[in-house]
Amino acid sequence: MLKTTIIGASGYTGAELALMVVKHPNLTLTGLYVSANSVDAGKPVSQLHGKLLGLVDTPVQPLTDVEQAAKECDVVFLATAHEVSHDLAPQFLAAGCQVFDLSGAYRVKGESFYDNFYGFSHQHADWLDKAAYGLAEWSESEIKEAQLVAVPGCYPTASQLAIKPLIEKGLLDESMWPVINATSGVTGAGRKASMTNSFCEVSLQPYGLFNHRHQPEIATHLGRDVIFTPHLGNFKRGILATITMKLANGVDEKQVTDAMESAYQDKPVVRIKENAIPRIQDVENTPFCDIGWKVQGEYVIVVSAIDNLLKGASSQAMQCLNIKYGFAPLTALV
Repeated sequence: MLKTTIIGASGYTGAELALMVVKHPNLTLTGLYVSANSVDAGKPVSQLHGKLLGLVDTPVQPLTDVEQAAKECDVVFLATAHEVSHDLAPQFLAAGCQVFDLSGAYRVKGESFYDNFYGFSHQHADWLDKAAYGLAEWSESEIKEAQLVAVPGCYPTASQLAIKPLIEKGLLDESMWPVINATSGVTGAGRKASMTNSFCEVSLQPYGLFNHRHQPEIATHLGRDVIFTPHLGNFKRGILATITMKLANGVDEKQVTDAMESAYQDKPVVRIKENAIPRIQDVENTPFCDIGWKVQGEYVIVVSAIDNLLKGASSQAMQCLNIKYGFAPLTALV
């Protein structure tokens, strides 16, 4: 049994991870931690997230001694803020732990990237170079070899899964950037109260026009530029991405279909919906990504739907763990 610890356990993704860890036949939950000054410290996680009552009643503890916490686990999930993961990951790695980081702290290699998009200077270039990007369906070999796995963001997951098969088969006109319009539920903003995610203030609206940090993450890992416009939706969870792309000369709908089916025929978490348009309600509270598309003339519109807290975070992290240790891909996910 792999002794497993979750840092940042009081948040939405931490709670989802805790539930998956206790369901996993090869894991045992050894610790749930929050920051030392958190108001949630000492409370049972089931008091913070009522759906865990009777399933995971473990108290969340303040993280005051990283060295001691590392001694008690084989695997650590970091469901923490970017700067916190940046600082904590090397400490757990130095202690020999396997680390799955759900923040953006180790996702993108690039000079000044973190200064420009995350507001801090990256101090661990060595681990940034060694980290595997955990887009589970496309990075199995890298995940198997890496001690540090950087789990992709929710928008990048929904977007890349929809676009990568067409890039890999050379089906797109490279002169036109893919145009991604994506809408996320409010849980994407986290559990901490703010005016942005107040029930009475939430309204459908775009944000981060031309400067959202997920644009360079998507572009870096696709190997080409994209136009990415995120939207805040007035619902709790889920992401719907609608992506418009121009096809290369002579490419038809059958080639698009063949590319999608070839990419995901043995990937049980991605569900191809050739004759139906994906919907958030079909994927919320599930680990799946549903993908559908329509071709007209030179253009294809691909629609991708995921649960932002699961395939966009926690269940993808668990997918990466299953890949790393050779467990069945859907273990603890369904």
